[in-house]
Amino acid sequence: MSRYLFEVSYTGESWANQVHAHANVVDRISPLAQKLGGRIDSVYYTFGDRDLVALIDFQSAEDAAAFSLAATAGGAVKSIKTTPLLTVDQGIAAMAKADSAASVYHAPTGTTAQVR
Repeated sequence: MSRYLFEVSYTGESWANQVHAHANVVDRISPLAQKLGGRIDSVYYTFGDRDLVALIDFQSAEDAAAFSLAATAGGAVKSIKTTPLLTVDQGIAAMAKADSAASVYHAPTGTTAQVR
């Protein structure tokens, strides 16, 4: 399973309905995540550019994209940003691969990174 960060902004109409109904967002999105083989880790309301963030595990990028598309298609979401997340170990493995592959890449700048 891979973890994804979803950053959501609601429409004004959606907020009006939520304020009136006091509905639990986790109860609302859990069936969708489960239908796509996902598992919700955590959900938080936020203050700032986004209204809600969620950490959800999915088997594939396609499953995460389907979650995002289905949530947006409902009309309550003004915007949603989906970011795949790597564990620290996955990040270190990616850095090792980048180090190994860097010798075949030539950046289009006047300076280049130290290549072995």
